[in-house]
Amino acid sequence: MPPALLRLTLSRKIFLALATMLVVLLITFAAFSILGLQRGLGSYVAEIEIGRMDSLAQRLARHHAAQGNWDRLRGDPGLWERLLLGTADGVDTGSPVPADPRLPPWYAPRAPTVGTGPRPDPLLHLSLPPPPFPLPGGPWTDMPPRPPQVLRRLALLDASGAHVAGAALDAAAAARLPLRENNRLVGYLALAPVEALHSEAHRAFLARQRWLMATTGLVGLLLALAMSWWLARRWLGPIDELAQAARMIARGRLHARVPAHGSDELAALGRTFNAMAARLDRIETQRRAWLADVSHELRTPLAAMRAEIEALQDGVRSFDDRTALRLHRQVMRLGQLVDDLRSSMQGGEAELRERAPVYPLAVLREALAAMRERYAQVRLAIDAQALDALAAQQPAPMLEGDARRLHQAFMNLLENTLRYTDPGGQLTVGAHIEDGGEPRLVLSFDDTAPAAAPDELPRLFERLYRGEASRSRESGGSGLGLSICRAIVEAHGGFIDAQPSALGGLCITLALPLAAT
Repeated sequence: MPPALLRLTLSRKIFLALATMLVVLLITFAAFSILGLQRGLGSYVAEIEIGRMDSLAQRLARHHAAQGNWDRLRGDPGLWERLLLGTADGVDTGSPVPADPRLPPWYAPRAPTVGTGPRPDPLLHLSLPPPPFPLPGGPWTDMPPRPPQVLRRLALLDASGAHVAGAALDAAAAARLPLRENNRLVGYLALAPVEALHSEAHRAFLARQRWLMATTGLVGLLLALAMSWWLARRWLGPIDELAQAARMIARGRLHARVPAHGSDELAALGRTFNAMAARLDRIETQRRAWLADVSHELRTPLAAMRAEIEALQDGVRSFDDRTALRLHRQVMRLGQLVDDLRSSMQGGEAELRERAPVYPLAVLREALAAMRERYAQVRLAIDAQALDALAAQQPAPMLEGDARRLHQAFMNLLENTLRYTDPGGQLTVGAHIEDGGEPRLVLSFDDTAPAAAPDELPRLFERLYRGEASRSRESGGSGLGLSICRAIVEAHGGFIDAQPSALGGLCITLALPLAAT
């Protein structure tokens, strides 16, 4: 057998455990049922036999009424047998016994056919199973016959349960028929259970019952095995599917998913796994796109530097100040791209490294002060009246965050306007507080032409995205500045958006939640 077939998975282990337990329970139940039937059948037959001894009970009751007690029976063992045979002195045995509708047709008094002896009692012809037990000696004669086998298990007990006459038996296990005199209990007629049932009828009955129990047990076993298999598959099938999907994920097949139905713990585990796989798939897709974009961005300055160096090696171009300036510009561009990549990786972290009380208006005014000279060089005016007016109010707006990262975000926004706004334009910085339940500081950066195309606005905050119409690779940035800004703003619990500006350029709006004062 191949080793794979011998491997016991968790579902197979549970199935085997359930099946073994059910087989043991069914076998135990069947064994005890058959044993109980065999042992209880004798008592059941004794109950039926003693229930048909009404005539003997009446005879014993008349004897007690005549004697007033059972003392004569205790002192004369032969009297007990004569009472059973209906030949005891002082007991009327010649009266006909009325027919009992509860008795079978074959149980009826028979008149003597030979001799002049006393009429036998119908009880002497009682034998189970039918037909009646024949008396030894053939036809009735004057010789008193011996009692049948059923009477050899019969005894008489007094009202307290003590033995009076008859066979020595276990009173607790015997079937009892109460003997009453004027509604007063005077004793019991007790019949011991049959020790062994050897008749064909008894054996056939036990065989039928054993066959019925065996068939019922086999059907129950098959149903139990089927249910065990179904339960094992139902409970552990999702785990097997989860393991297979995990192996596919480990091989790099990030599209693997598991079916998750229902609301139990396994279904919740499946949905969590699917969410994790989807996130891994999305991250892997972004990683590949990121590597492709970074490779593309790095290839541009490297290709320019390679061309310059090869031209110098071939003597096509001589090394002069202009060549050195071009090479220096490309090197600086590479350095800037590396810095932007590092900042992008840091800015994309979900948590800030430092959290402390920060006054964002003061941070923004500091960034504006650092950029005013560069704005003046390209003749870009800065209008920050709304910012100055809000900063003059007391108390100043405050939030919990990282002042260094906020300064980085503001510098990126100002750098974006400086690079992509035509000379002679203007930047208007707006600031106000919104109080819609939770106060927020709203800052806006409106610049003049050129404007971004409407279809480019949703992508401006993507990493390495640059609109080619307005962002040349020579004068533009790496396409990481706005993505860094979005990561920093979202890390502070805010949001950032880009819309067309009323001044003809781009309007970038960001909102930061303020701390309670």
